[in-house]
Formats: sequence, C-alpha cells, structure tokens
Amino acid sequence: MTRTLQRAAALQGALTLPGDKSISHRSLLLNALASGEARIEGFLPSADCLSTMHCLRAYGVQFDYDPDVDPTSVTVRSPGRAAFVEPEDVLDCGNSGTSIRLLSGIAAGRDFLTRLDGDASLRTRPMNRVLRPLATMGSTVDASDGGLAPFAIRGPALLPFRGRMEVASAQVKSAIVLAALDSDGVSLIEEAGHTRDHTENMLSAMGADIRREAPSGAFPTVEIHPGAELHPVDMTVPGDISSAAFWLVAGTVVPNSEIHLRGVGINPTRAGVLEVLNAMGARIDVEEERSVGGEPVADLVVRSADLHGITIDGDLVVRGVDELPVLAVAAAAAQGRTELRDAQELRVKETDRVAATVANLRALGVDIEERPDGFVIEGGRELHAGALDSYGDHRLAMAAAVAALIASGESHLKGAEDVIISYPRFWDDLEELTQAEALA
Repeated sequence: MTRTLQRAAALQGALTLPGDKSISHRSLLLNALASGEARIEGFLPSADCLSTMHCLRAYGVQFDYDPDVDPTSVTVRSPGRAAFVEPEDVLDCGNSGTSIRLLSGIAAGRDFLTRLDGDASLRTRPMNRVLRPLATMGSTVDASDGGLAPFAIRGPALLPFRGRMEVASAQVKSAIVLAALDSDGVSLIEEAGHTRDHTENMLSAMGADIRREAPSGAFPTVEIHPGAELHPVDMTVPGDISSAAFWLVAGTVVPNSEIHLRGVGINPTRAGVLEVLNAMGARIDVEEERSVGGEPVADLVVRSADLHGITIDGDLVVRGVDELPVLAVAAAAAQGRTELRDAQELRVKETDRVAATVANLRALGVDIEERPDGFVIEGGRELHAGALDSYGDHRLAMAAAVAALIASGESHLKGAEDVIISYPRFWDDLEELTQAEALA
C-alpha cells in the first residue's frame, strides 16, 4: 500500500498508545511456562505478538482471545512447560525476532524436537548469537552453517551457562535465561551492555530466583537459580515507548504541536529515546509516574522545540536501538551536526536500518552520510517531498511518515501497511492528531 503524506501545520491531541511489544510477547511466553491461568490487559494485537501466540498453541498452550470483542485482552491457560507437547509442524514466527529467539530458549529445555522458521526477512537475521550459547549448554542444534532460520533444537539435560554474551541483546539474554530455568545448576550471564530487563522483572514476579546486579562502571550480570516453581501472573501491559518515540519526535519537530501520551512504560533500560531528545533540547514533561506490574510508567507531554545536533553512541545506542530511525528525523530537523556511532546492530534488524534510513532521508533532501556503524547528519535544511519506502520494516514506515510531516509537498510512502507489525492504529492516530489541528 502506498500512502500520500503532507506537511503538518501542527499536531494536537492525546493518545493511549498500543501495549508495549516486548512486554506483550513476554506476557504470553513467560506465563506459558507456568501451570495455570493469567489474564493480560493492554496486550498489543500486532502481527509479531500474534505469531508468538500461534507458536505457543503448538506446544499445547490455550488462549481465550477474541479480537473482534477486545483485541487487547488475553487469558493464557497453560499446562506448564513440563507438560508441553511436541509441535506437529514447524513453528512459524513470521517476522518476529523476539518470537524465534525466545522460543529457542524454551525449546532448548524440552525433551523433543522443535523446528523454527519465519518469513523471508526473518530468515536473513543472525541466529548464531542465540544458537551458540544454547549449544554450549548441551542442547542439540541443527542449523545451517550461517546460523539462519530455519533451524531445529532438541533438549534437555542442560548445563548452566556461565560467560559473557557476544552482543548486547535482550533477545539473546532472554533466550539464555529461559534455557537456564531448565539447567542443572546456577547460570551467570555477563551482559555486553545495558539491555532491557523485562524478562527478569516478570520471571521474578512469577517466583523465579533471578538476581540482577549492575555495579557502578560495569555492565550488569544476571544469575539464574533453577528449580523455583513459576506461578502465572495477571498483568496490564504499559504503553510502548518505542511507539511513543514517533510522537515524541513528531511533536517536537512539527511547529505548534502538543501531544499527551498516556501510560507509557519508561523502564530505564528502554528510555534512551528520552535521554537523546532531552539532550537535543526537546520539551518533554514526565507526569504521574507510577508502577504497573513492576514496570515504571508515566504520562508524557511533548511540545514543539528547537533542537541542536549531538553525538549518539555507546550504551545510549543499546537503550534506544529501535528508536534510532526516527531519532534520525529529529537530527534532520535540528541545527548542526548529529553523529550516530556504534550502531552496527541496526544493519541486522528487519532490514538494514542504516542504509534504509539514509535512503529515505536523502529522498527528502537531508544532508546525511552513511557510515559502517551509523551515519552523520548536517541538520537544519528545508526538506522537500520525496518517494519513501518502508523496506518491509514497520519502524522505517513510521519514521518516514514523521519525516514527511516536515517536508514541503506530497510524499508517497510505499509499504505503509507494514505498521501492522507493531502499531496497527498508527495511521488512525496520525489522522486524529492532524484533524485536531485542522479543527483548531
């Protein structure tokens, strides 16, 4: 689907964001490990999260879920991981890296074969970073030399994991943690960066013995003691800060804007986007801070502001990696030079997000130079309309839409339907914010 987009004079309104994608995945996956029933509210009914639900059904997990009645409410009914049945067919994870990597950790502890696969895009994404540590723990892995999907895993009889992760990745860490729950000893994971800790938070709430330490000046370690009985937990999923990022940038760069975002998760391991925008000069108020299901939540209010360029690198990249394409739009609107470094991980997402971001912003007249680990933007130029492409990537589609809001003329975005992966209501919410401006 190609969508026509125009410059916005202002964005005004209040939004309740879709549920956090990472936590929605985990609300299904982790509750499936326990025996019993859990009620999930605020679930994100995206294609990725529904892939997780579909795969878990193959293990014998049941879900009370009627998207026509309430697409954001799910009840998980599980026999517990000890009673999982061998899937009759390949687990199709669609486009979801979270699904295939976390399911790999679950599969490593099962005494039967699990085959995992995904769509054409997922088949290009690196899986050895997960498969290698699972193999060192004693699971049998059958994969191509390149370590790509499709692959198969058989457990159990797992040894504990003790070592440093190859990359700073919450998906890889979570896969190891899930396998470690079924190992025969204490596992100790040394992280390679400050990655999101939703898996540890939720498993702790379920009764798992998990200890996370983050010494000053050092990366965190996660210690997993197997054997604790897991109990299902009801939860309300907070709003997704990765989805909020598009409105935080849009509300900053579009003149005369004020956007209120209700109930957004602001976990420090995910809040890199707030730190980057504040460092650039954004006006974002954090209001009504509270805790929901062990996760910090707040209402965010963003207003138009003049931005200046900064350098984004190191740990800040890890804690804001999914938001970097839309932060590039902020950099394009800012005065001065913005440099992104240490972001090689962007090249192995749903698409090469470095190359795709550069291509889209160049199409609008942005002065941007591609680097192996990021890019450099000389901001402040007037942007003009251009031909944009999602490249099959939901976050590229939404970042391009935000960029088009500050470009003169009509831009045309190919692949606009890809927002369904994480934010099915994105176009409706954009229309709501721009209609409020038209009625003012």
